[in-house]
Formats: sequence, C-alpha cells, structure tokens
Amino acid sequence: MLIGGDGPRVDNRVLIPTHGKAPTRPPSDLIWDFAGETMGTTWAVRLAPPPGPDRAAFQTAIDDELNRIILLFSHWEPRSELSRLNAAPPGFWAVSEPFWSLLNASLELADDTNGAVDPTLGALVDLWGFGPPGPRPLDAFGAGPTVPFEDEIAAALAVSGWGRLRLNRDARAVQQLGGVKLDLSGIAKGHAVDRVSERLAAMGATHHLVEIGGELRGAGVKPDGHPWWVELQQAPGAPAPRTVAALFDMAVATSGDWVRRYEVYGQVYSHTLDGRTGRPVDNGVASVTVLADTALYADAMATALTVMGPEEGPAFAGAMDIAAAFVVRDGDGLTETITPAFAAMLNEGA
Repeated sequence: MLIGGDGPRVDNRVLIPTHGKAPTRPPSDLIWDFAGETMGTTWAVRLAPPPGPDRAAFQTAIDDELNRIILLFSHWEPRSELSRLNAAPPGFWAVSEPFWSLLNASLELADDTNGAVDPTLGALVDLWGFGPPGPRPLDAFGAGPTVPFEDEIAAALAVSGWGRLRLNRDARAVQQLGGVKLDLSGIAKGHAVDRVSERLAAMGATHHLVEIGGELRGAGVKPDGHPWWVELQQAPGAPAPRTVAALFDMAVATSGDWVRRYEVYGQVYSHTLDGRTGRPVDNGVASVTVLADTALYADAMATALTVMGPEEGPAFAGAMDIAAAFVVRDGDGLTETITPAFAAMLNEGA
C-alpha cells in the first residue's frame, strides 16, 4: 500500500534500508500512475518519467511483461507453458529459456529451504481447493467444503516433491513423470514485479514503485527526494503498530493465513501448503513479512518461513540475515518476532 504525502506519521514504526546506497535525482518532476488487473489481482505502478517515452509506451511495456508472465507461468491459463507441461504425457519436454530460468531458481530455493518452498505442489494445491479446478465440493448437507481423504492426500504427495523432478540440462528439458503438476505461484508474482521493474529501468524510468497483489519493489526515489513509502501488510489484530518502509532499492512481500482460506467445522485451512505433510500449514504463523533486494526472493522467503513455523522460521531467517517479521497465534492472542536484520532497519528509522 502506498503512503501519500511527504512521509510517515510520527507514530508509525519506520523501516529504512541498511544497504548504504545514496539516491540520485529523478530525471523529471513528474509522477505517472498506472494501474490494472493481472493474475487474479490488481497491479499499480508509479514512476518518474525520463525524457522521450510517452505514457503509452510505458503502458504497453507493463502490459507486455505481465501478459508474458501469464503465458509462461500461470496454472490458471490453459495455454500457458506451465499448464501445457502439467498436462503433457510422461517424457522429457523442452521448455523455453525464461521458463527454464525461473524453474531452476525455484528449485534452488527449494534446496536452500529443504522444500519449504516447492514448485511441484500443484496436485496438492488442486486437491485442497486452491487451484484451477476450484473450491472443494460441499459436504452432503451443503454446510461447507469437504476435506480430502487420507488416500487422496497420499496420491497427490506421490506426484509431488522437488526432489523427484528431473532435468535434462543439455536439452533444456523437464521430465513429466505422469501427473506431476508444477505450481510457481509462490514466486510468480514476485518474479513479475521484478520483471516490470527491470523493464521500466531499461526504458530510463529508474525511479519507480511496482506493486502486484500487495508485493512491491521500489527503485530510486520520488522527484521530491522522498522515498517510496509503503505500509506493510499485517495480520488482523497484529500487536505491532502501523509499520511503513522506505522502498529505496528494496522489495517487500507478506504471506498471511487470512488471505485465502476456508473453514470446516471450526478448523481453518489456509492456501499455504506444507509439502512434507501434504496439508495446509497449521503451525500458528499468521503472517510473515520479508524485505529483500528482489521481490522474487521476498515472495519465496515469506512463503518458506511461514511453512518452517514459529521456531525454525526465525532461526533460519536470522542465520541467513533475512529481514523478516513473524506474527504468531498463541493462547494469549498474537505475538510478533523480528529478525536482527529487520531490527536493524527499524533502528535506521528510529
């Protein structure tokens, strides 16, 4: 969420980057705003235009990048490269260079997090009602959705797991074992934010803010010299005060259990799945916010840290020097845990 005006209120908690970079002056005193819909959500861009390109050129460039991402990675688009690979019969299938690059990045993240972020959970996503087939069927009384049977979960797990995926690097090909469904939604939005940001920079708009579905990346500063102030998403009832961040050459993403969920007989099932159990996470983590250099990394780590849980998550983030804030549900309500890197950004803003 963008913060208007010259800066945050005095009662806000403020995050300032610790990377030590100094901003340059934007090429103009103007700010152009763009907005639209993509990937089932909304997007917005603010930029300081350079001399030369007109508004139409930037609008076209943004639309091109977003449409390209959908045709590559959307599991909701039947014509996408990902959907076609998911529907392919067993065998090795050559993929495009952009698809190959993002899949490899996703697999590296899966390795780094021991599968806490995993691009092969599409069958489980569909089974739990969060994928293209739609929500879970209603029970016999029509009172609410059903929950998968144990044998259904086992069958979906049998075709899931990043360690099962085989690549032919010489042929730039991915093996479809039969029934394997890739789902890159854990990083696709972040990747799209990065791609739009990089496209704008290549066009000379080196000072901009890009947002897709609440995930943001800022570059440079506004014409008045102030940073792109954004308000961080927080779980409803979170104990922390309103928190804003100066997105100067930084990105931010939040994973929250309140975003997409349903309830069955008092049990809440969120859209974030744990590939180790084949079930939605149920570890008390209400939200994780991550600030990083790229939106892809922030997006992936917000998901991974949620899956890791309230103890392993902060320990991993601390060891990896990740700026993260965890909001956890316990018997007394909600509590917040922040990592040293997040605390350092607060100290800069104090």
